[in-house]
Amino acid sequence: MTIKKIVIGAVLVVIGLPLLLILTILLAVSFANRTNGAIVSSGEKREYLLYVPKSYDRAKPTPLVISMHAAMNWPAYQMKISQWNKAADENRFIVVYPAGTGTGPKTWFMEGSRTPSRMPDVRFVSELIDTLEAHYNIDSTRIYANGMSNGGGMAFALSCTLSNRIAAIGAVSAAQALSWSWCADSTPMPMIAFHGTADPFVPYNGAPTGWLNPTAPFPNVATWAASWARRNHCGPNPVDSVVAPDITRREFTNCARNAAVVLYTIRGGGHQWFGGKPIPEWLVGHMSNSVDATNQVWAFFREHPLSRN
Repeated sequence: MTIKKIVIGAVLVVIGLPLLLILTILLAVSFANRTNGAIVSSGEKREYLLYVPKSYDRAKPTPLVISMHAAMNWPAYQMKISQWNKAADENRFIVVYPAGTGTGPKTWFMEGSRTPSRMPDVRFVSELIDTLEAHYNIDSTRIYANGMSNGGGMAFALSCTLSNRIAAIGAVSAAQALSWSWCADSTPMPMIAFHGTADPFVPYNGAPTGWLNPTAPFPNVATWAASWARRNHCGPNPVDSVVAPDITRREFTNCARNAAVVLYTIRGGGHQWFGGKPIPEWLVGHMSNSVDATNQVWAFFREHPLSRN
């Protein structure tokens, strides 16, 4: 493991980093920010990293996957750890990695109004979709959002503000900083999540308030999934299964609009994108390759187009 990889991996930390380490990260990985597109949203330049597979055919409506990075991070690193480009090549969809806000490493901020026009990050994602639809043949019934850590929290925010455009949500080691009372939209939204029981930054059993979630504690992950199932009017009895020695899967079924809720629990897992490129374990905890989060999220997305009922 090189010093470069260790330093780059450090940007995924979402809470509790000493100021000196943060400053070191800012200096050491400033080169890692790589984007290839930008739009002006809410009066600010907002950047993104777009990947269009060689198989893209303008004549065919194409799914769009939006993948959002963790706090203190960049689109290029989200692309690296998630390996969404490989999945896009194999399954013929477009993937975009939008950048949060901040000078240097970026973060998603979800405070404020639920109205997209008054919430800059939600408005940016909505206008990014508009921009991509203007240039590519995007299948409007197959636009999906996912993210890691703070980006997973942003995916929840999108489910509450853009349910008329986003078909399903994926969350990996997600930092859910918003309470359910914040979400005024009760539209059923399919959701798949992955979380390690030994995550040192977003504890599986919940945590008190931190600097990224000043208004509410991180919730218990299993309780959060059950709350999502209630939103989707799922049946009361989830189905549990063991998919690997360290992986259990819980699925809530019989949901309104076929909006299933699935939670993968990784026993001993850290703050990782499971099955992707590992982040240094000394920093974020154990990586498990017993499940490929990206492939499983795509399989889930593929079965859940946008319901317009």
